[in-house]
Amino acid sequence: MDNKLPITRLGKFFGQDDFDLQLRVGQEYLQGDLNMKLVLYRVDRQKTDTDDVYLETAGSDSIVFFPPVEFSGLVKIDPPKNETYKEGIIRYLEPGNINVSVYIKHLDELKIDIRYGDYLGYPESETRMRYYTVVNDGKVVSDNKHNMFGYKPYYRTIIGSFVQDVAFRGV
Repeated sequence: MDNKLPITRLGKFFGQDDFDLQLRVGQEYLQGDLNMKLVLYRVDRQKTDTDDVYLETAGSDSIVFFPPVEFSGLVKIDPPKNETYKEGIIRYLEPGNINVSVYIKHLDELKIDIRYGDYLGYPESETRMRYYTVVNDGKVVSDNKHNMFGYKPYYRTIIGSFVQDVAFRGV
């Protein structure tokens, strides 16, 4: 979008300088103190072979990825859910979804965009990486939660669903 409209709301109390300061402090805390790192496996949608009707791939081996990119984000993992198949006696337990809050500025600096269907890797321990597929790319940031004091959006919340090891093992 080429049209730029300056944001002047809250001008007496909060402006671009205050916004930039808050972002710097938050990024220093997230990237310096917490140091939560994730790996983004972006799907190359041009090279990935998909079905013409349903736009599905033939299998996990037919998905083509861009080179992995490491990024920082605030991670919250939901508790696992104990479910049954059609209310039967066979139960299964899978890890909960991952919720990643990431600064929009950080994504812009890395020149990456996280999209629906991409994969995220998060180190669960020193020896195990857990993988998730993006089910909500968090691009709608017009709500109050993602705005700083109603001034303008500053982060996205990405939601990923657990992927079993047989479906994705990283690149």
